[in-house]
Amino acid sequence: MEIFAEHFQKEHLLSRVDARTKLIVVLSLLVMVLSYKGILFPLLIAAGCLLLCLKMGIPSRILFLRMAQPLFFALVILLLKFFFTGQDAMFSADLFGLHVTGHRDGLIEGLKIASRILGGVSLVTAFGFSTPFTELLSGLSWLKIPKEFIEIMMFAYRYIFVFLEDGLTIYNAQKNRLGYAGIRKGMRSFGALAGSLVIRGFDQSQKTSEAMIQRGYTGNMPLLKNRPLSPGEIAVAVVLVLFASAMWMI
Repeated sequence: MEIFAEHFQKEHLLSRVDARTKLIVVLSLLVMVLSYKGILFPLLIAAGCLLLCLKMGIPSRILFLRMAQPLFFALVILLLKFFFTGQDAMFSADLFGLHVTGHRDGLIEGLKIASRILGGVSLVTAFGFSTPFTELLSGLSWLKIPKEFIEIMMFAYRYIFVFLEDGLTIYNAQKNRLGYAGIRKGMRSFGALAGSLVIRGFDQSQKTSEAMIQRGYTGNMPLLKNRPLSPGEIAVAVVLVLFASAMWMI
C-alpha cells in the first residue's frame, strides 16, 4: 500500500500551503499544459514537479511506479504518430517483411502529445504527494464540486484499502493452491478473484448505506467546511499563475 500518497505525508514546504491554493495553481497549470502548442513548457513543468517530489522525500522507486503507466502510453502514442501519421517522410525501411516509414511531422505531433501527458501527470502526482486526501476533498467542495461526487470519492477512498487487502488475501490463497500454475488456471483464478471483489463491493455498499442512514447521515459533511483564504495565500497563487503564464506565452 505504500504506493498511495498518504504514506508519504511528511513535513515539508508544501504541507503548510492551503490545499485550495495548491488546487488553483495545479488546475491553472494543467490548462496551460494541455493548451500549449509546443513541447518545452510541458517538459519544464514535468521536470519541476518530479524534482519537487524528490525534494519532498518521495522514493525514486515509488515515483517510477507512479509514472510508469503514463510513460508507456506516451511512448505508444509517440510511435503510432511517428510511423502511421504524417506526410513528410524521414526514412523508409523493410523490417521483418513489413514496410515501415517514419514521418517528421508525425514525430513532432507525437512529441507534443507525449509532453502534455507527462506534464499533466507530473502535476497531479506532485499535488497528490503533497496534499492529504481529506484536504483535497475540502478544496473540491470550496470549488463548488457537487457534494454527491465528493461523497462517492470519500467512500471509494475509504474502502479501496479494505478491498485491496481482501484481494491480496484471496490472491495469496489461490497462489498457495497453485491457482496460477499455467495460463488457463491463472485466467480462471483471476476471474474468480475479480468476481469475488465485485460481489463484496456491492454488499459493502449496501451495508455502508444502511449504516449511514441509521446514524442520521443527511449529506452534510463537516470536513467540507472551509475558512476564508488569506490575502497572502491568494497573492501566492496569483504570482505563481502569472509567472507560469509568462513562460507559457514565450
